[in-house]
Amino acid sequence: MNTENIYWAAPAKLNLMLRVVGRRPDGYHLLQTVFQFLEQADGIRFRLRSDSRISCSPSLPGVSDERNLAILAARLLQEHTGYRGGVDMSIHKQLPMGGGLGGGSSNAATTLIVLNRLWQLGLGLSELSHLGLQLGADVPIFIHGRSAWAEGIGEKLVFITPEEPWYLVLTPDCHVSTAEIFCDSQLTRDAKTIKIRDFIAGRHENTLQALVAARHPEVGRALAWLDQRGEGRLTGTGACVFAEFPSQQVAMQTLERLPADMKGFVSRGRNISPLHTQYRQFFGAWPSG
Repeated sequence: MNTENIYWAAPAKLNLMLRVVGRRPDGYHLLQTVFQFLEQADGIRFRLRSDSRISCSPSLPGVSDERNLAILAARLLQEHTGYRGGVDMSIHKQLPMGGGLGGGSSNAATTLIVLNRLWQLGLGLSELSHLGLQLGADVPIFIHGRSAWAEGIGEKLVFITPEEPWYLVLTPDCHVSTAEIFCDSQLTRDAKTIKIRDFIAGRHENTLQALVAARHPEVGRALAWLDQRGEGRLTGTGACVFAEFPSQQVAMQTLERLPADMKGFVSRGRNISPLHTQYRQFFGAWPSG
């Protein structure tokens, strides 16, 4: 099967809830969060090479090859398996960078999953997830491809099936640095832990939201606009914010009322990653293990 012209989905995620509940001795923060995927996605095309070179085009603005997670994922897979071939990747960027939608982590996960198949390496999901965690705490959820309650630094997963509403996602024109937010002296690091049943009953606070909105007025303004039409919520450390709606029609009608200086998109929430669905369509089975 010729897959060279296929753009493989690297979907966005939303954090439907996020609580910072502690900090490890090594500085990593302990979290409770809920991940769900969106249909909105970057697309990545892979063209195999006979030599070991790995390239990615076009270059991502402000991101060197040494920081491009798709390139780092391909190199890590080479090093881990000893594979001697290479790949030319092309990324069709749809997700905003620094928006809290997980674009870089999703790119890395899609690269690991698809190259594992195209390079015929035979790694299972557990091994791919372990590799992915070396690239970022959010990479494993994209590899497993199922909505989940997550704890630890985001790697301890319990798969759940929340509702799949339509979301209006606003994309404020600013970049929120995750590192700066987690280093801020105003960050609450001891939020009370909750249970999955609490989330299902409606507890879905993001304990970073007030801090991010205070540091970035564009985020605060977007949240205030959404609050007039639903409940505005921050995903991850931002900058993107979202609200859920009962139908695509209502979400689109709300998007049409967006002020001219704001941007956003409508997308359906998905408990199974669009990459997971696409992979099965082409290959028939998801990597096991």
